Amino acid sequence: MESWREVWRKAFGRVLPLAGLRALADALRDDDPRLRQGNTTCPPPLMCVSDWPCEGACALGFTGWQNADDPLATVGEVEEHFAAMCFQADQLLGEPAGCGWFLNWFDDTPRDVMRADLLPEVERAIAERESLTPAGD
Repeated sequence: MESWREVWRKAFGRVLPLAGLRALADALRDDDPRLRQGNTTCPPPLMCVSDWPCEGACALGFTGWQNADDPLATVGEVEEHFAAMCFQADQLLGEPAGCGWFLNWFDDTPRDVMRADLLPEVERAIAERESLTPAGD
């Protein structure tokens, strides 16, 4: 199994918010231009714009920003979400910066290939998480 996919299945698919995963699946399906490669947020996560509204985000940031249950609004909030998800993933992987395998793949893979490969993984994570959630929650 590719390293990015292993990181996704063992870590990110487990820690990203379920409502955010659903939003990410929609973005991948629809080729939403707000789903950005090569940067965490748009505008970039600089202190001087941390309170500005977020206009786009990478896969991890997108799951916080477009989370229907608890949406994040600002660049700073999305950046904090990104960092927290990376920390949690590294803890699950038992490898400092292990999350980088996914992040590098996401940024460096041609968009059409990334979307085609990531969408089934996101759908798989959603199905697994929903099977663990009691009915009515």
